Amino acid sequence: MTVNVQEINRQVRDLRAGLGPLYTEMERVIVGQRMMLDRLLTGLLTGGHILLEGVPGLAKTLAVRTLAQGLRLNFSRIQFTPDLLPADVIGTQIYNPRSGDFSIKKGPVFANLVLADEINRAPAKVQSALLEAMQEKQVTIGDTSYPLEQPFLVLATQNPIEQEGTYPLPEAQVDRFMLKLKLTYPSKDDELTILNRMAAVEPDLRVEAVLGPAELAELRQALDGIYVDDKIKRYIVDVVHATRTPAEYGLDIAPYVQYGASPRATIFLTRAARGQAFLEGRGYVTPQDVKSIGPDVLRHRVSVTYEAEAEDVTPEALLQRIFDHLKVP
Repeated sequence: MTVNVQEINRQVRDLRAGLGPLYTEMERVIVGQRMMLDRLLTGLLTGGHILLEGVPGLAKTLAVRTLAQGLRLNFSRIQFTPDLLPADVIGTQIYNPRSGDFSIKKGPVFANLVLADEINRAPAKVQSALLEAMQEKQVTIGDTSYPLEQPFLVLATQNPIEQEGTYPLPEAQVDRFMLKLKLTYPSKDDELTILNRMAAVEPDLRVEAVLGPAELAELRQALDGIYVDDKIKRYIVDVVHATRTPAEYGLDIAPYVQYGASPRATIFLTRAARGQAFLEGRGYVTPQDVKSIGPDVLRHRVSVTYEAEAEDVTPEALLQRIFDHLKVP
């Protein structure tokens, strides 16, 4: 089958231009976090859930809320607390004593965009209530499963686990997130801009909705058409396998790796690389797309050993060694 990359390029450039108004609206509120905005849109375009980690005050919640306001989609926010129950997330059955029947009260997870705020402040029982919704795009209440309206995306924020009152997320749930972003403090210039823009008692945070479900479906369809060469696919597979069996690739990091990335990482890395190419206005994926977004896809899927923790070796450092060592096609 012959692939017309030039035609794909033209279509992607035309559709990518349609994201300009959304960037403009979001940057009216969010200052100096262009990478975070790019990753949020990558998740939106590829249907991949996103986990944002950072200390309080880095605009994690504000960024997600601003994205939701820029879209003509249903949005709900769940504030995770230690006393939250699974029924508070997915909904429950309510008994009517007059009729003797049960009615269903759907929870806040029934929305297009769900902000799970400070997700790691609730126990694992509550966090696992999201698993079925994130993976199967449905929720089971009682004996009945209810499909979730599409598009459906979970954007979760969490505080670093060193902070008081936090719980580590279960590995099975973490693996459902396509991207994990680690946010850092803004630069001095950006912080001055934040001060000038946000220091008012009632700052103007209004955002106009510029994108709807139909436009989003068209963008997602175009994303599936972005060309990925077989050499790039093999490179992605090599990257993921190097996290599991580094010795086969001549890497001496095996004592630091407890377990590597799952096959889901291979799928997500390909989808995320397509999203990266789309945001750059290209109809094909390059190795640089894989290298630039790879750490965000893989950092939460590589578990390090106690030896690595003792020597302060992070998953990001191991991934950097893998990307530096592997031959680029």
